[in-house]
Amino acid sequence: MKIQLIKWYDNNNYDFPWRNSNNPYETWISEVMLQQTQVKTAIPYFNKWMKRFPTIQDVAKTDIDIILKYWEGLGYYSRAHNIKKSAIIICKEMKGQFPQNDSLRSLPGIGDYMQGSIMSIAFNKPYSAVDGNVKRVFSRLLCQNFNSIKEIKKLKKYILQKIHKTRPGCFNQALMDLGREICKPSSPLCNCCPIQNKCIAYSKNLTSAYPKKIIKKKRPSFDVVAGFIVNRKNNFLITKRPKNKMLGGLWELPGGKREKGESLKDSLKREIKEEINIEINVNQKIGMIQHSYSHMNINLHGFICDIKKGKIRKRECDDTKWINMKQIDNFSFPKASHKLFSIIKDDYVN
Repeated sequence: MKIQLIKWYDNNNYDFPWRNSNNPYETWISEVMLQQTQVKTAIPYFNKWMKRFPTIQDVAKTDIDIILKYWEGLGYYSRAHNIKKSAIIICKEMKGQFPQNDSLRSLPGIGDYMQGSIMSIAFNKPYSAVDGNVKRVFSRLLCQNFNSIKEIKKLKKYILQKIHKTRPGCFNQALMDLGREICKPSSPLCNCCPIQNKCIAYSKNLTSAYPKKIIKKKRPSFDVVAGFIVNRKNNFLITKRPKNKMLGGLWELPGGKREKGESLKDSLKREIKEEINIEINVNQKIGMIQHSYSHMNINLHGFICDIKKGKIRKRECDDTKWINMKQIDNFSFPKASHKLFSIIKDDYVN
């Protein structure tokens, strides 16, 4: 199997920018970006990142606000925070060198898969790297499901028995490529598979039965309100989300989730009071946009507001700023905020 996989990998040789070297820093950044992100989406982000942060030292010394700006749009922003934390640890405690042993696992955000990828790809050591694509390949190959911790541990042990000893990184990347391009979740291209002759599911016509589909819980939906609070200079107020919360460190229009039984306007007044200590007049509604996160859907309702009374205080946010529409690109905002900004620009600015 290993010979067939390596031959297929060499013949296809997908040209991704992070495969142009075995630099552990570049391998690390690419693997973090590829978590929950498609390859075609990650490529421009990776290129832009490497141009701005060519070394891990550049990350360690750069303010987190700038790092978040370069991560803007990729989502799962805890990944960017963990990159920053790990870069500082590597530079201060490890003399700027990636550890080539199991201590790599102790760095923030680096789990078993990430460790296996870096150790095998960058350092050419025989570590397994099991992600969703790899689990799907072996689920069909062996007609087994790998969902529990015990099952995944068994799979890792099996892969280590099969891994190419002199090219473990290429072996792991071949499996990732195979799962992404050939052994797809639906309608797999079995006739193009280099290890089709070893696939039990294919031989038994059971490829659609593996891996067993896990029924996901329906994501709840919430109404969220946001205030486009304008002052006499025609600037508007933005607040910075607390670091320890979802989307930590990003900027947004102040507001929050509507509670049961509240009107949209009343919930906005309450949220603004709780967050920044002021009372507002809620005026015209801007509109509503929908956005999905991994665990919930939101209906984000925007309103044009002005301050009725009170002094701004940072009660439930890390910072506040007055900006104008031309300054939006200077700050990192969630995608949902940008959707609302597009309505504001089109209907209330232009």
